[in-house]
Amino acid sequence: MDGQSFDIKQNNISVLRELFPNVFSEGKIDMEKFKAAFADDIDFHNERYMLNWAGKADAFKILQERTTATLKPLPELSVHFDATEHVFIEGENLEVLKILQNSYYNQIKCIIIDPPYNTGNDSFIYPDRFKENLEDYEKRTGEKDEEGLLMKEGLFRKNSRENGHYHSNWLNMMLPRLFLARTLLRENGVIFVHIDDNEVHNLRLLMNEIFGEENFVAQIIWERAFAPVNLKKHFSESHDYILCFAKKIECAENKGLIRSGDERYKNLDDDSRGAWTSSDMTVGPVIKNKVYEITTPSGKKLLPTNGRCWLYTKERYEEMVADNRIWFGENGDNTPRVKKFLNEVKEGITPMTVWKYTEVGHSQNAAQNLKELFDGKDYFDYPKSVELIKRMINLYCSNQDYILDFFAGSGTTAQAVLELNKEDGGSRKFILVQLPEPCDANSEAFKSGYKTIADISRERIRRVIEKLRVTGQELQVTSYDLQENASPPLVTCNSKLVTNLGYKSFQLSPSNFKVWRSKDVTAENLEQQMELFIDPVKPESQTENMLVELMIKSGYPLTEKVENKGNYYSINNNELIIALTVMDLEIAAEIIALQPQKVITLDRLFAGNDELKTNTALQMRDARVDFKTI
Repeated sequence: MDGQSFDIKQNNISVLRELFPNVFSEGKIDMEKFKAAFADDIDFHNERYMLNWAGKADAFKILQERTTATLKPLPELSVHFDATEHVFIEGENLEVLKILQNSYYNQIKCIIIDPPYNTGNDSFIYPDRFKENLEDYEKRTGEKDEEGLLMKEGLFRKNSRENGHYHSNWLNMMLPRLFLARTLLRENGVIFVHIDDNEVHNLRLLMNEIFGEENFVAQIIWERAFAPVNLKKHFSESHDYILCFAKKIECAENKGLIRSGDERYKNLDDDSRGAWTSSDMTVGPVIKNKVYEITTPSGKKLLPTNGRCWLYTKERYEEMVADNRIWFGENGDNTPRVKKFLNEVKEGITPMTVWKYTEVGHSQNAAQNLKELFDGKDYFDYPKSVELIKRMINLYCSNQDYILDFFAGSGTTAQAVLELNKEDGGSRKFILVQLPEPCDANSEAFKSGYKTIADISRERIRRVIEKLRVTGQELQVTSYDLQENASPPLVTCNSKLVTNLGYKSFQLSPSNFKVWRSKDVTAENLEQQMELFIDPVKPESQTENMLVELMIKSGYPLTEKVENKGNYYSINNNELIIALTVMDLEIAAEIIALQPQKVITLDRLFAGNDELKTNTALQMRDARVDFKTI
């Protein structure tokens, strides 16, 4: 209401900042960052304040590359596959994050990741090749041994400190993953990233750029060790960092630490408002109208100490006395203090940025607990504490939110979610992503039969589920039928399958459908390429795998309700119908009667019957159904 017309420019800038905080630098639009976000020709060359490194432009290119990959369901490596809302995905996390965009865009409340710390001994995937065909890509990220397991040589290279691009390689790995992570967060969502001294400085700048400096929440210090390492030359590091950023800090709500059994609160005067504690009633510096004489109930005359004044004006103080909110001690002759009632303080205690191991555990204790879970076998050196992850989740999540961890490691995040759900009856849902990184052949894990880190992570979740089931958490259903002959046994509800104790397992896989690659087509092979696409379904594709791929690419979550109707599948109470095996006019009429919004089927189901296809399409159109054939 400043008397001027609507500021179109400022409004556009505000909208742009809300959607793309990464294109701003020092409060202004950075045109090179803007260009990097949208243009094909990406380069950074002007001298100005920004985090820059070798390969940054190429990291943006790989971020913008679309994927045709899908997720293959693995019921045999799951627990209650048809009855759970928890998800475990085995695969390279950059590709998985791209796949999840359709189904989980703006849906995740909390992301917790523990990426490689870049200590000089880490091996990780570098996004260092950006234009390659499918065969080259599969060779790089999908080499497999004779047992079908991914080979380490095809996935990793050690990032040595002697490497001239030591920090750049790590930043190139992190940039696209953090960008995609931000798009998955809800408006009130937050991300926690574990890190140590090797890259904390670069990570803070990178996250400032991606999330916006104004959305920085905290740099937390976790006391991960309780004893010094005397072999260290200068200092024995006893802490790691956890960087916390919000997607929109004005929307994020910190619930505070759980307040329980606070011994400071008592009721010394039997106040009807309940337990209270007291706080100092003096402040500094001096404000003239807050300096006055107070007479205690015992008759003692008091003034504030030098350099300080009372917290309230005299009028306000008298109101507080009348409301019995001032405490003068049991004998009525102490310096006045303000009564703070427990039922009036906010529900949670504001957390501090130093998290001590006495509160959230340390890495040695976490390793010991994990060892006990695996019958005394030691598979991980530095797992995160379950209590540490629980604190992060409790601070920002309700009991129905999605929690994502795409550097899942040993699976600590899954255990934290499962245990929290047991403690308060919540239905939080985890999505974990872990690369099938091969275990060292000489490791205890490999000798115990775990070929990859993903195998260990899955087994940990299974063992936690079994432990929780033994300690009393049962399937939460109202009416059910137990299918004891199923493996594992399933509980079928009237409308859906429900359990807090299970997980769906998926694996990153190539698409079930042939992908047209125009750059690979030549005059000599054009006819052959066209013949390949008469039927776009790959010969080895299975119905269940195609179903999951079409669901994901239609924007449905991996745990969406699916009903097998015999000739077709119904998704989310007939909202989407997918037919993959048979189609005729009778089936089409049956589908239309269900009033779906969209129907997807395979072109080959019409077997060259153009009349059937045309009639089906017309009927769908008349019924206002979005009809697609593949």
